[in-house]
Amino acid sequence: QVQLVESGGGLVQPGGSLRLSCAASGSILRINDMGWYRQAPGEQRELVAVITGGGSTNYADSVKGRFTISRDNAKNTVYLQMNSLKPEDTAVYYCNADLVSRFFRRDVYWGQGTQVTVSS
Repeated sequence: QVQLVESGGGLVQPGGSLRLSCAASGSILRINDMGWYRQAPGEQRELVAVITGGGSTNYADSVKGRFTISRDNAKNTVYLQMNSLKPEDTAVYYCNADLVSRFFRRDVYWGQGTQVTVSS
């Protein structure tokens, strides 16, 4: 019953910006870590950024200084602000959440993915 739904992807020129959002809904008791991953065509899914329940963040070296992950616990939502986008950022972006349901089941959930294309 838990769902993660991403939004905010699209086509942007190099140097542009996008903000991705991912809202979790359903029978959620608590959300621990949340993160963003991406997968380019023909490549494995890779970690982009993660934010813990306490607000600590970590980023892939390729996006440090350009991307910012944040969360709004009241809305069960995680964001990824992407600035200075490069063509190599083109990928399907997936959000991820480690959460505990209202029945005390802990699982990792994934969103359906949103396409980000950086091209001139």
